[in-house]
Amino acid sequence: MVANSAPTLKFYNGNEIPVFGLGTWKSKPGEVTQSVKDAIDIGYRHIDCAHVYGNEKEVGIAIKEKITQNIVKRQDLFITSKLWNTFHKPDLVESAIKTSLSDLGLEYLDLYLIHWPVAFKEGDDLFPQNPDGSPSFSDADYVDTWKAMESLVNKGLTKNIGISNFNSEQIERILKICTIKPVTNQIECHPYLTQKKLSKFCKDKDILITAYSPLGSPDRPWAKPDDPKLLDDKKLCEVAKKYNKTPAQILIRYQLDRGHIVIPKSVTRSRIAENYEVFDFKLSSEDIEYIDSFDCNGRICPLSGSEASPHYPFHISF
Repeated sequence: MVANSAPTLKFYNGNEIPVFGLGTWKSKPGEVTQSVKDAIDIGYRHIDCAHVYGNEKEVGIAIKEKITQNIVKRQDLFITSKLWNTFHKPDLVESAIKTSLSDLGLEYLDLYLIHWPVAFKEGDDLFPQNPDGSPSFSDADYVDTWKAMESLVNKGLTKNIGISNFNSEQIERILKICTIKPVTNQIECHPYLTQKKLSKFCKDKDILITAYSPLGSPDRPWAKPDDPKLLDDKKLCEVAKKYNKTPAQILIRYQLDRGHIVIPKSVTRSRIAENYEVFDFKLSSEDIEYIDSFDCNGRICPLSGSEASPHYPFHISF
């Protein structure tokens, strides 16, 4: 039996987004089709994708199968994708979304994000390098990219547009020139990187936060053996015991109780189901404050090597 789908939040434009979705970053092409099918069967209606993940075709197979089986209709689903860094030149933006639409087997997206404010050199290589191995940047400015993103809404290719990994100054620049404001800023957010200032800034601008890596992304490819593991944090485990929930469920609820959208990734059916069982409890304000105190500016997705870009987002505090 399909569970009730997650509650929704409203964007400033009146459109709604399920507060809870399935992340697909690092989900291998061979695993992701099954995990998306499992998620939809369990009750997930929000799937977060991106061209750079290299698995959108496999996600599309799962979506098609569940629509064909009458488990869901297209309009029941909320599908996000992201414009990769090599497609920031305005004349490349429309063809980039059309590639994602084709791979996903969809006629429109519910949300399309600029994945990073940093632009890489255009071409077939998604991670272009200079001879010395450093990233090869483009001179494209995300402000011009944003104007091209707006045209995607007007053409019906996506219902909403937003940003990802943008800092407060970069958001201000977009707000000064936009005719369509970003609906969300998708950012790394978990107790080791609480993002309280950026979260408040976005809330004040009527931009929702979508929290990625809410579980601390333990399977990130560059993790070192001695890196602290958020899910094993003793203080977090104490809170989990108190609520008779798993540490992962506490981490997900922590985002929901802060008013954030949250997109944990898993390819294991039991964990996909467990992650969804977070709507029968709430954290007390004291416990949210306690979890806030874990913050150590522990960023795990710094886009290493791109610090030389004029649009690198993490030089300023928020």
